[in-house]
Amino acid sequence: MAKVSIVVPVYNVEKYLKECLDSIVKQKLKDIEIICVDDGSKDGSMDILRAYEKKDKRVKVITKPNAGYGNTMNLGMAAATGEYIGIVESDDWVEKTMFYDLYNTAKKYNAQIVKSDYFEFSTTGGKKETYIQTPTNPRYYNKVISAYDVEEIYHFAMNTWTGIYKTDFLREFNIRHNETPGASYQDNGFWFKTLSLAGRVVYVDKAYYHYRQDNPNSSINSKGKVFCMCDEYAFIREFIEKNPRVKRMHLPTYMAKKYYNYFYTYKRVAPEYKIAFLERFAKEFKESFKLKEIDKTFLPAHEMSILERIMKNPKKFYYDDTVWALNSEYLALADVKGAILSKMEKNNGK
Repeated sequence: MAKVSIVVPVYNVEKYLKECLDSIVKQKLKDIEIICVDDGSKDGSMDILRAYEKKDKRVKVITKPNAGYGNTMNLGMAAATGEYIGIVESDDWVEKTMFYDLYNTAKKYNAQIVKSDYFEFSTTGGKKETYIQTPTNPRYYNKVISAYDVEEIYHFAMNTWTGIYKTDFLREFNIRHNETPGASYQDNGFWFKTLSLAGRVVYVDKAYYHYRQDNPNSSINSKGKVFCMCDEYAFIREFIEKNPRVKRMHLPTYMAKKYYNYFYTYKRVAPEYKIAFLERFAKEFKESFKLKEIDKTFLPAHEMSILERIMKNPKKFYYDDTVWALNSEYLALADVKGAILSKMEKNNGK
């Protein structure tokens, strides 16, 4: 049995795949298996995978027709034989000591989940990298915590790929990704389930994972998948309804996360879809208030004010928000123009 099985979902990433795989095969922890699941790539990704599979017996390639991220991840995790499972997205890369350190931390604390800080980076216009803390409060690092005693854990940086998960834990609770074909954000449900059910979670105050921001094919850059976030939160809600303890303890937190992610989605969908999305946004939250699942204290006052405006009149909110955004852009351009004119006047006065 390998110590860690690393699942790599692959779909049309030939530009980034070698960097990703090089960072995994060179891990300090040698006792790993690398499960690459190709989701029907149409570019040269499969040729790259086969070359690595031929060179390194730890690399295992699974191929299948395109069925989406959730299906890809579930197949990879089902094939894992390791004591723990890790995830590396195929357009990202990881530090050499990542899985060595996370595995040893997991053993030290007998943890079901170990997660770390990470870097966000892009290479467009020169490489730029930012260190991201997962918990923002240092008192949560390097100790065993869980959602049972630290509700704030749901407000740490949301990701699934900075950590490792005990395989027996995932299989005991049948924790899987949503498999809606063609959808995005299918890591949200996996993230919520794992945090809700784990009793021993450890966060490490060191960054190992480099998360790419400039892949044009990434879901974070897609403006067309309008209701994917709604589908994912329906999937999470189904899980909550089947787990009364989770519902009793964490329903308001689920609703808060749902609000923030819906608002994030509203900001990024293409303009022609924004009103339709806001109308669904309003309908779902009005229903939750009607059922008395939440009250006005579940969000900070400013955010509650925004939600009330959306629920009252989604179209008016969109128009007001659009005018505000255009006005802000105009003022910013005016400031830039003023600064340029001021500099020109100073230069002419010399």
